[in-house]
Amino acid sequence: MTTTTLTKPVSVQTGGEFAVQQPRAVERLVVGQATSDGAGVKLTRVLTHDLQQRLDPFLMLDAFGTDNPDDYIGGFPNHPHRGFETVTYMIAGRMRHRDSAGNEGLLQNGGVQWMTAGRGVIHSELPEQEEGSMEGFQLWLNLAAKDKMTAPWYRDLQSADIPEFTTPEGVTARVIAGASHGVNGAMQREVTEPLYLDLHLEPGARFEQKLPASFNAFVYVYRGEVEIGDTKVPVQRMAILKNTAGSDGVVLRATDRPTRVLIIAGQPLKEPIAQYGPFVMNTQEEIFQAVRDFQSGRFKATA
Repeated sequence: MTTTTLTKPVSVQTGGEFAVQQPRAVERLVVGQATSDGAGVKLTRVLTHDLQQRLDPFLMLDAFGTDNPDDYIGGFPNHPHRGFETVTYMIAGRMRHRDSAGNEGLLQNGGVQWMTAGRGVIHSELPEQEEGSMEGFQLWLNLAAKDKMTAPWYRDLQSADIPEFTTPEGVTARVIAGASHGVNGAMQREVTEPLYLDLHLEPGARFEQKLPASFNAFVYVYRGEVEIGDTKVPVQRMAILKNTAGSDGVVLRATDRPTRVLIIAGQPLKEPIAQYGPFVMNTQEEIFQAVRDFQSGRFKATA
């Protein structure tokens, strides 16, 4: 299969090598938990701690969206991370990132911030707006044991940097990571091989996505409603896809309204997960060391 990296939307053909022959069904639907984080930012925790092993290598997915500045104005002041990557996708709004590795960037409509915390970083994400909508997602992607103490890394992707394509069936796909229908995403990761798609479907539109049988995968609906096999997935629900032997992908169809969904999948690490707040390692001793390192100032705070 050939893949292409795009910077502007193009039309692609469906079927053929991209057709799904044995689609996955839905294992279960998940309702997110309302919570707050940072300085009181209201959000919905869709992928919670109890699903980390099931959806390995993904550790967390938060969805946030509000027109009320009181729900987001405090942002996320300086806080540490170690042992994983954060992927922040902004649908609407403006957020400024600064970190202790010297990186700075403005996350805005349609853009993505991809940060590898590695051995340790302190960063802040603060709104650069006092009114209007703020909406998006933050995904935590685990690092393999061999990579947990790598140097921190950061990439700012503006909306124009995200490859897009359209299908004859009326679907626009934004390929944040991985590849879809021959189009390479903006980011690639060798070990976890994440796929991260944002799909915009017209009413009744159908979309097929190939997935290796070994991948854990889920779909999150944030506008409208989709059908996956015999299961209707309403708005603000996550559908965990079954890991069925011999399956080769997922097929979904929008119902009678415009729909937007995320498809997220990846190769599981199958390693122990030890977490204490913003630190995710493989053993409790590594967690204790992360706390000691942070408390002793080995993570340098941002200005």
